[in-house]
Amino acid sequence: QVQLVESGGGLVQAGGSLRLSCAASGSIFSINYMCWYRQAPGNQRELVAAITSGGRTNYADSVKGRFTISRDNAKNTVYLQMNSLKPEDTAVYYCNAGIVTTRGVEYDYWGQGTQVTASS
Repeated sequence: QVQLVESGGGLVQAGGSLRLSCAASGSIFSINYMCWYRQAPGNQRELVAAITSGGRTNYADSVKGRFTISRDNAKNTVYLQMNSLKPEDTAVYYCNAGIVTTRGVEYDYWGQGTQVTASS
C-alpha cells in the first residue's frame, strides 16, 4: 500500500507565495518521476511541473520563472514553491508519482489534492 499526502495549499493574495509538499509513504522501493498537476473548475487537469529521480525538471510555460519543483529523496517528498501567484493559478493541485513498490512493480499514484486560491 502506497499513499501520497499533500499539504500547504491555502488562500493567498495575488503576488504572494505558497509552498506545497507531497510525502509518499508505504511499501516503496524507489520513486521515479514526481509531478504536480492542477485542475481548475471547468478545465482539464494539466501538468504544472515534473522532476525525475535524477533531478531533471520540466515546467508548463505558464509557470516558468515563478514555480520551482524540488524533491528530497531521503524523505520521499516532492515540493512545489509557487511565487508571484496569479488568480489564474487558482486550482486544486494534485501530486503524482511513479513508484516502484517492494514487490518490484511500478504504479502511478495520485494524492487527494489541495486547494490553492490566489485572490485578486
